[in-house]
Amino acid sequence: MRHAALKVQFDSLEQQHEASRLGLWLFLATEYLFFGGLFLAYTVYHLLYPQAFAEAGKHTNLLCGSINAALLLTSGLTMSLGVAAIRRGASDISALWIGLTILLALAFLGVKGAEYADDIHKHLVPGSAFALSQVPSAQIFFYLYWLMTALHALHVIAGVGFMLIVLWLAKRGKFSPQYHSPVEFAGIYWGFVDVIWIFLYPLLYLLDRHT
Repeated sequence: MRHAALKVQFDSLEQQHEASRLGLWLFLATEYLFFGGLFLAYTVYHLLYPQAFAEAGKHTNLLCGSINAALLLTSGLTMSLGVAAIRRGASDISALWIGLTILLALAFLGVKGAEYADDIHKHLVPGSAFALSQVPSAQIFFYLYWLMTALHALHVIAGVGFMLIVLWLAKRGKFSPQYHSPVEFAGIYWGFVDVIWIFLYPLLYLLDRHT
């Protein structure tokens, strides 16, 4: 008898899982390339304007950035525990870990929102009222800061949406040790979100801060 989750174009759940995982990794490869281009732009401009980037980097909110780093790294652990639990068939425990991951992600977005509000209050938004207008090329740093962190936040929001669907399905008992691909894929996607922040955090909050 065919499993209810098996699509008609596949012969087995394993084949369906492998095809879906390949599709996800191809999608994430394009996302890594996209962020890689932004990291390359940051590196080039940092080499061109080292003093401006060093001065601008001192004005990012280190406390908020550090809290968010801790939140995301912890959420990576809870998501991994959720995947491990569903592999054992512990759907309720998996749902608990996924729910905690969602809460940590929402906390990340809350801290990021507070950080953005603080940045706006301090006039650290590129434009005519930019607070560091006396520092040549400092606006380039903050253009990249806003672009990269906002894009990352959008990926966090997408991840929360993905995990909410997975949580709902887990609560309905749709997963088993034989079929739990959506949970694993949510874990892979969330790992991507973590990796991007691991690069953003030192570049935007730590590099050149004490020079």
